[in-house]
Amino acid sequence: MDQSRSRAPRVLLVEDEVLISMMIEDAMLARGFEVYTATNAGDALQVLTEGPQVDVLFTDVNIEGDMDGTALACRARELHPELAVLYASGSMKSIANAVPGSTFVPKPYALADVCKMVALMASA
Repeated sequence: MDQSRSRAPRVLLVEDEVLISMMIEDAMLARGFEVYTATNAGDALQVLTEGPQVDVLFTDVNIEGDMDGTALACRARELHPELAVLYASGSMKSIANAVPGSTFVPKPYALADVCKMVALMASA
C-alpha cells in the first residue's frame, strides 16, 4: 500500500487573513487532515523545505509579501513537482499563469466543498 494514502492528507494552507485561515484550518482538522499554516510565501517555503512533505498546497492568490500565491506555487512545484495546488481568490475568476494541473476556487466558497476538493487532490 502506498504510504501517502495510508495517512491523513497533509495540507499547507497559505492565507494572510487570520480569521479565514483559522476557519479553513478548523474545518480541515475536523475532517482529519494534517494542516500546516503560513501567512506569506516565505513561511510557506520554509514549511516546504524543512517540514514534512505535504500533499496539497492551498494558497490564496493575493497574499502579502514579496511573492504572491501564483509565484509561490511555481516555486513549490520546483521543489516538489508532484505537489497538488489549489488556488483561491476573491478578486479574480481564474489564474492566467497557474501551474499545470492546478485547481482554482473562487471566494467565497463552502468549507465542506474545499475540504472535498483537497481530499480528492491528495488522493490523486
